[in-house]
Order: sequence, then structure tokens, then C-alpha cells
Amino acid sequence: MSSAKTQAQNLIDQNAVMVFSKSYCPYCKSSKDLLSSFDAEFKTVELDDIKDGDAIQAALQEISGQRTVPNIFIGQKHIGGNSDLQALKSQLPELLKAVGASS
Repeated sequence: MSSAKTQAQNLIDQNAVMVFSKSYCPYCKSSKDLLSSFDAEFKTVELDDIKDGDAIQAALQEISGQRTVPNIFIGQKHIGGNSDLQALKSQLPELLKAVGASS
């Protein structure tokens, strides 16, 4: 397994809610805003702000089948992107509570 894939998988495994994002992406901002509106505890990695961001993004495609951002995982399960997260809006409180990412 490549080091980028290992790094991405470790982030997914160690965080109840993991958002792979890019700092300039409006869809990423929308996803982070939605999670914040539920007081969710989540970890974000801005792929455009880190040295190996491109390699991690490529590794995420191997892991999830999705290359675009945001690339969101809740409870180590791939949720998808912003439209997928928005579609789960009514279920988010329960999902977040189930993984211990909200009170």
C-alpha cells in the first residue's frame, strides 16, 4: 500500500467524521458548514494546502472510487460528496450521534 493510501486510510480510521477538502471549493465549504450546523466534530484535510495532497487524492479514488472533493466519511463509511451529504441532512443527527461525533 502506498504511503499516501496508508495516510488517507489512517485518517479515515482515526476520525469519526473525515472530510477531504480543498480550501477554495464551494461544495467543500457547504459540506463543512452543514456539519458545523449540527455541531459535529469532524477532521478536515485541505488537500491543496498539504505537500502530498495530490497523492492522497489519488489514493482516495482507490479507497472510495471517488476522486472529487469533498470526499466525506462518517464512521469509516464513505458517504460521498456534498450532494450526498446534503441528501442525508435529515438523518445526520442520528448518524453523527451513532459515531460519537455529536452530543
